[in-house]
Amino acid sequence: MAGREPVEVTNLDRYGNPALEWSRAERALTSSMPSPAVTSFLGTVGPDGRPSAAGVGAVWRDGRLYFTSGPGARKARNLARNPACTLSTRLEGIDLVAEGEAERVTDEETLADLAAVYRRAGWPAEVDGAGFTAPFSAPSAGPPPWHLYRIRIRTVFGVAGVEPYGATRWRFEA
Repeated sequence: MAGREPVEVTNLDRYGNPALEWSRAERALTSSMPSPAVTSFLGTVGPDGRPSAAGVGAVWRDGRLYFTSGPGARKARNLARNPACTLSTRLEGIDLVAEGEAERVTDEETLADLAAVYRRAGWPAEVDGAGFTAPFSAPSAGPPPWHLYRIRIRTVFGVAGVEPYGATRWRFEA
């Protein structure tokens, strides 16, 4: 995360390329998220143990991943039972999958900061109590307010689609 270095780096590339630098992944996250052009997919675990995936508008801010969900959405209900999740995204030159646990964010300062970030990206989010409201959201989002979540990242996998190529796993302290 911003200013944090991985505690473990594992080169997963079978073609002899060196491990990717974490700074490359972090630069791609910083320059690309949020953006209407970047779709991310949140993976959660349902009550029956089956996986579930949903597109989300993710934000990389100060070394952390954020996303929103309506409280009645499957992803929010799944996270309430089991916070384990993944967030997968394709960025310029690198695909990333982050693994960790999601936690709901309710502090006013973070909500105000992230609402401003979402507004700059084209979603007119406003803080409403402990969540967001806006004139619109994703068609599947359900009615407002929408809750903000932050992922406590434990592991990130990266695969570079442009030179220098490579595949790497970065582990971070919890």
